[in-house]
Amino acid sequence: MLGWVLAALVVIALVAAGLGAWTVARSFPQTTGTLPAEGLDRAVTVQRDASGIPTITADTGHDLFFAQGFVHAQDRFWEMDFRRHLTSGQLAELFGESQVGTDKFLRTLGWHRIAEQEVRDLPKEVRAYYEAYADGVNAYLAQRSGADLSLEYAVLDLQNPGYAPEKWTPADSVAWFKAMAWDLRTNVDEESTRALLARTLDPESLAELYPPYPFSEHPTIVGNENGNGSGSSPANAGSPAAAGSPASATGPIGTAGLSEDAARAIATVDALIGAQGEGIGSNSWVVSGVHTATGEPLLANDPHLGAALPSVWTQMQLRCSTVGPDCPFAVAGFSFSGLPGIVIGHNERVAWGFTNLTTDVADLYVERIDGDRYWKDGKLHPLETRRETLKVAGGPDVEFQVRTTGHGPVVSGLTDDFTAIAGTPRIGRGTGSAERAEAPGAGTARLSGEYAVSLRWTALDPGTTAEAIFRLDRAEDYDDFRAAAEKFDVPAQNLIYADVDGNIGYQAPGRLPIRGAGDGWLPQPGWDSVYDWTGFIPFEELPRSYNPPAGYIVTANNAIVPDSYPYFLSRDWDYGYRAARITALLDRKIAEGPITADDLREIQADDRMPAAASLRRAYAGISVEDPKVQAALDGLRDWDEQNRADSPVAAFANVLWNRVTALMVGGGSTAIPRDDQSRFAVFFSEQLRDPGSRWWRNAKAGITSRDALLERAANEAYAELVRAQGSDASRWNWGELHALTLRSGTFGKSGIAPIEALFNRGPFPVGGGSGVVNATGWGLDEGYETSTVPSMRMVVDVSDWDASQWINLTGASGHAFHPHYTDQTGDWAAVRSRPWVFSAAAVSATTRDTLRLEPR
Repeated sequence: MLGWVLAALVVIALVAAGLGAWTVARSFPQTTGTLPAEGLDRAVTVQRDASGIPTITADTGHDLFFAQGFVHAQDRFWEMDFRRHLTSGQLAELFGESQVGTDKFLRTLGWHRIAEQEVRDLPKEVRAYYEAYADGVNAYLAQRSGADLSLEYAVLDLQNPGYAPEKWTPADSVAWFKAMAWDLRTNVDEESTRALLARTLDPESLAELYPPYPFSEHPTIVGNENGNGSGSSPANAGSPAAAGSPASATGPIGTAGLSEDAARAIATVDALIGAQGEGIGSNSWVVSGVHTATGEPLLANDPHLGAALPSVWTQMQLRCSTVGPDCPFAVAGFSFSGLPGIVIGHNERVAWGFTNLTTDVADLYVERIDGDRYWKDGKLHPLETRRETLKVAGGPDVEFQVRTTGHGPVVSGLTDDFTAIAGTPRIGRGTGSAERAEAPGAGTARLSGEYAVSLRWTALDPGTTAEAIFRLDRAEDYDDFRAAAEKFDVPAQNLIYADVDGNIGYQAPGRLPIRGAGDGWLPQPGWDSVYDWTGFIPFEELPRSYNPPAGYIVTANNAIVPDSYPYFLSRDWDYGYRAARITALLDRKIAEGPITADDLREIQADDRMPAAASLRRAYAGISVEDPKVQAALDGLRDWDEQNRADSPVAAFANVLWNRVTALMVGGGSTAIPRDDQSRFAVFFSEQLRDPGSRWWRNAKAGITSRDALLERAANEAYAELVRAQGSDASRWNWGELHALTLRSGTFGKSGIAPIEALFNRGPFPVGGGSGVVNATGWGLDEGYETSTVPSMRMVVDVSDWDASQWINLTGASGHAFHPHYTDQTGDWAAVRSRPWVFSAAAVSATTRDTLRLEPR
């Protein structure tokens, strides 16, 4: 702590002495003129537009990705260096003893070890791209060090003097896919929470809190029979269709299921990556030319991730001066700093977008462990163990042991105490609606040892996603697109597609497990192999769609297919409000006339609240004594259900929603997390049908009826808003209550106000909400501040790539105080987009700075 106080004082002194500007600006990259770069074969041109977004033109693939690494290091090297310390479990090497617990957890998962294996398995050509990228990063590091790289190193040097970054490696790039898989992880958190709730809640209550996906009301992506227009026939889908929708992705292992220290470590990982609160998911849709003004497809995408500064995405164009076998790239879009290639975007022939597949690709297993062995099918088997050593800045090394069963790492071994799940385990028996939670039986009690919890997760097996990116970047048709999708195994994503020949399509890729007994809704008994995974769904049997009759495809983390699909995918889907709303808006715009790119951007801005209709219905017959509270309730009657930033009614509705749900689940002895607003919207709607439901009673508050609970919630909501924004209801404002503060994931959360002020920006008033198409997520248990966001937005016009539009959450630069640090945030908050040019002529016309990289 003393070190941070000293750091704060020194930073203040620097600024006060007039040296702050020099300290800040010395790391800004050179973007004009000529720079040598040792390792280039030929000269490379880097053009930047008014937003600082680079277009890189090179003669060879090697030089193209070398230059991408060089430019990423120019703009974002601190972010890259931090990320690789995160994925390798080496944060304590940067920040000292405070990060030992986080490193232990990350080393237990072993992301970087798996990435090293994946690099060894890459095809020679693809591995060469990663090596060229690493060489480009290292060429930049050879020219700069310390505060010349980034302001963060000047601050770090005050606490950790002498630190110098190591050379970049291909595994440093590939390991980031594991972090994104963590960010988009599926239902293990819910699985863990359910296991804990099952200790005190009866099965009926648990089922009511976790209702099934509303197939009759909300669409599936393919194989749909509900008339929403987003599906295709089972023949087009490749197989029938599955049940579900994405899980509320809040954690591979929920904090409720771990001991306190481990829970703290997981929360730290979430905070560092940016996966905080609910709302992780995405929207994407593609519209055929039969419905568009141009006669060619339009494609929209906005991935929902944790709010981060800088944004998790970088915008870039990669262009070979002559596109051919030796240099086959002409591609633009969004990538990650530290990673070569373009992840989401378009090339000269095809465009693609992603949303989280949210299939269940991770399970918890309750294990019976005896010393250095574990039980399986009546026999003891040796645990796999390894020793890990953590380097700690300012302190001695820390050694610890990682234990692994046949399912995966033992996560409850992160602390001396067993996790709550291991201490009082509840395991799932049966599948689907017949699954029940129960304590291990008498046969298990005869096994020696103690219970522990292990994690089976597809991201902990070596995969091929690192290769898939380059296949996507070079795809020329739907077959190429599907071949790339087959390699995109972790994190599993919905992929949508459009091409210049007028085709649209969808493919569910990913390594999706086939389970034995049980379906992973609750932890499974690890000592019985009947509950093990038995394989993975063959790619040819995964859902897909190509030119569906409806003329459009919508994916928004909703259920992929109906229950008739022959394989189990998940029971923890998102509940489909966003998908239903997007579908309804598309149907309306199609009926009104040809659709334009601006129409798709307007849909991205839709703020309709999922629970609004149920709230209005619930309060239609409610009267309260206080006329001011009644006036606020009367405002709900004429409300358009839009969470607009400037709306007083939206502010009241969301606070009311928070109070209603808190009273409904807060009356018993069991703490019930309100961790998924879309799920609670279904829960609330179903309980409204039963005035005598147990959930309308709250013993702690002395509430015995539905009307009494609704009245209490209205009075509490009004009082809360008066405290927050004053007694003049016309001045209430959802955007300010729900504002987004952009925080740097490192020094921006240091707890030292002067340091945080250097790196953080905001607050920015925003509309939207959780479960809303404009998905600015917030947590019912965590206040109203925006925590998850549409991390970028894009609309691709296949008829004219130069007519496409895009926006990033922050800006191109990761350097605090750089003109492009947060220069896109204002447009992002207002759901405005910026032109996205692609052709060489259009790029030249919009170029502000040109840098020439030359071989040394």
